[in-house]
Amino acid sequence: MINQERILELFFDLVQIDSPSLKEKDVAAFLREQMEKRGYEVREDKAGELSGGNTGNLIVHIPATGEGEPIAFSAHMDCVQPCIGVEPIIDGDVVRSAGDTVLGSDDKAGIAMAIEALDHLKEESIPHPDIYFVFSICEEAGMHGAKNMDTDLLPVKDIIVLDSSGDVGTIVVAAPAKAGITMTFTGKSAHAGIAPEEGISAIQIAAEAVSNMSLLRIDESTTANLGHIEGGSVTNIVAASAKLTAEARSLHDESLNKQLEHMEACCAAAVKKIGGEYKFEYEISYPVLKVADDSAVLARVEKACENIGATPKRVPTGGGSDANILYGKGYNAVALGIGMSKVHTTEEFIKIESLTSCAELVAEIMKS
Repeated sequence: MINQERILELFFDLVQIDSPSLKEKDVAAFLREQMEKRGYEVREDKAGELSGGNTGNLIVHIPATGEGEPIAFSAHMDCVQPCIGVEPIIDGDVVRSAGDTVLGSDDKAGIAMAIEALDHLKEESIPHPDIYFVFSICEEAGMHGAKNMDTDLLPVKDIIVLDSSGDVGTIVVAAPAKAGITMTFTGKSAHAGIAPEEGISAIQIAAEAVSNMSLLRIDESTTANLGHIEGGSVTNIVAASAKLTAEARSLHDESLNKQLEHMEACCAAAVKKIGGEYKFEYEISYPVLKVADDSAVLARVEKACENIGATPKRVPTGGGSDANILYGKGYNAVALGIGMSKVHTTEEFIKIESLTSCAELVAEIMKS
């Protein structure tokens, strides 16, 4: 049986360790100690070194005690800011932060669930196949842990990412690809009072481009948003440069490409109308996650849900996670809802029941 007191104690310990993105060393040290004292091998890759962090991903191998296909579970160690000095409290049937910080259930609840599920199997002498844990870094600031993960340390193909909202039984089977976009406009400076006609306003070019862009909700699977704009200096100089940063997401690669082409076409049309130059650059931050209906790992999760009396629910999501990156690397990845709510805000909370019921599901998936 899942031990509520034990999982709460572990969860409280985890969220009270400061671990903003790229500064996860202390929580990594805590997890290494926890795993090694249980007798498991812990290896660290070079993801931290490659991404500018102070620790790498931790990969833990739990040797099989029974038959079955090996499986991995992943959860990230970092939290979004403000996450320094978290003070967790129990408020009725939920855990929340006492102060002006996030709670950190995203994603330390996932870590606690995986460890408690394993402790439960060991305590009850329940056989299981080879299991791997991946405790990743820097998910919140670009998924650099997953992007730089040493795949040689993870010799299994089925991986379950414990990092999504939704109650027990929620299975994320689709998540969008995301493109990070930079649009740079170059005009010509001139004195705005004496000879404005000699100038070309980069801000005006940008405004013209943006005014013709389709943005926000494009269709049921595609979104686009402008996040930041900057340019110019003082009011008596025609602005010679302006830069916009944006993103576009879609569950379909062709729709994403179409949106990117549309946004660049708006930039080109603005320059043709006003003059000046533009540069449109983008990078695919993470690929689409699309779990096949006949996926063996999906069937394994749904069977485990039924075994514990939970109703499996396949859902798409508008956000990305390490599951996108791992799927793009060739892993059979799915993400599970773990009950965290209002994540990335100081109102974040998780129900105590979610901690225990999701840990029960994880344990069921782990079994031989």
